[in-house]
Amino acid sequence: MEIILDRPRCEGHGLCEEVAPQLMHLDDEGELVLDVVHVNEDQLDAAKQAARVCPVAALRLA
Repeated sequence: MEIILDRPRCEGHGLCEEVAPQLMHLDDEGELVLDVVHVNEDQLDAAKQAARVCPVAALRLA
């Protein structure tokens, strides 16, 4: 599974970072950085939660 970020849509709310800090973080400019793109089984729940909490639907799994 892969996390896909729609960068233009991301507004830097940081909710995804709160639920999945092991997968992503906001940089100093407030831009989301994916630390992991290809998610393994252990990371799948966190990735799903991150996509679910995004208020602008900038994250999805494929």
